[in-house]
Amino acid sequence: MLRVGYQRQRALILALLSSLLLWNLPFGGLVLYPFKLLATWLHEMSHGAVMLLSGAGFEHLKIFSDTSGIAQAQHSVGVAGRAAIHSAGYMGTSLFGAVLLVLGQTRPGARSILAALGAALGLSGVIWIENSFGQSVAYIGCAICVAISLVPSERVAILVTNFVAVQACINSVLDIRVLFRTDMVINGQVAGASDAHNMAAATFGSHWLWASVWLAWSCLCFYVALRVILLRHVEHEDHAVHAAARSQAIAVSNDPQPDS
Repeated sequence: MLRVGYQRQRALILALLSSLLLWNLPFGGLVLYPFKLLATWLHEMSHGAVMLLSGAGFEHLKIFSDTSGIAQAQHSVGVAGRAAIHSAGYMGTSLFGAVLLVLGQTRPGARSILAALGAALGLSGVIWIENSFGQSVAYIGCAICVAISLVPSERVAILVTNFVAVQACINSVLDIRVLFRTDMVINGQVAGASDAHNMAAATFGSHWLWASVWLAWSCLCFYVALRVILLRHVEHEDHAVHAAARSQAIAVSNDPQPDS
């Protein structure tokens, strides 16, 4: 039990260290490019999910080769609905990454997450993604996730799940940098205001305020996820130690006593 817990913790540490290393290597961006596209998909699908929940309707989304994307609602909604939709992209991506980190520490959890993620990617490609590049991203991602979920090795499934989760958390933080710009650029062209500008226009404050709020939320989600994982690991170790102590005590009590 201790050895399995160590392997899971090692997978998380390896995912964190490799992510930080790749972000600072010249070729790291190329390796991380697919995960950046996945983060864009998570961002736009978070918008789309809240569009459906708010009654705005989810018409389609697009993902572009420069890792930008856009989600389109079917019709407008009230102030509360617009605020929820504008916030969903950054808050949803970081929350999803945190949930992945917590749930992906076990073999059944990692396999289930990868299979569910693959199914969601494939379904979104059929129903919502409108452009051919975005559909290719969804279908290739679907095939890879499902294939990895079927790999016999526990380590591979857990490591990949941890790496995907870490990338989602990191990208939710790094992508907020674009909110401090004046304009939003999609597919190489200026395409209106950013989510933070739209949020400020729909509610109150400035785009700086909302970018800072979403940044704090992303960092909080990452911290809470790591904290939960650490506490769970400590709890598992305590249970293992106590179980071993009980087993040893039972074995000692069952040993026949030498005749005096």
